[in-house]
Amino acid sequence: MAQQTTRISEDLLDEPHIAGRRIPVLTIAERVEGRDLDAATVAERHDLDVADVYAALLYFHEHPEEFEAVRREREAVMADVEVDIDRPEDVSPGT
Repeated sequence: MAQQTTRISEDLLDEPHIAGRRIPVLTIAERVEGRDLDAATVAERHDLDVADVYAALLYFHEHPEEFEAVRREREAVMADVEVDIDRPEDVSPGT
């Protein structure tokens, strides 16, 4: 019988990530599905096993409500950051 390893961890960064690494599952999903990158390319760029990438994608699709909450939290944090930044009125974040 093959030994099964846990590839996803939730004990760091307040969101699921690759076990033993600081790479969030949502980041992997956004790169593969949002940017249409190949799983092998994402694995290579982050020095991961390609199985880690597929495990992250599986976890992402098995927990849609959790990742919707993660996205909302990220958006709220970014909104707070934009409010707290002291910048001239004629300068926007996109310029």
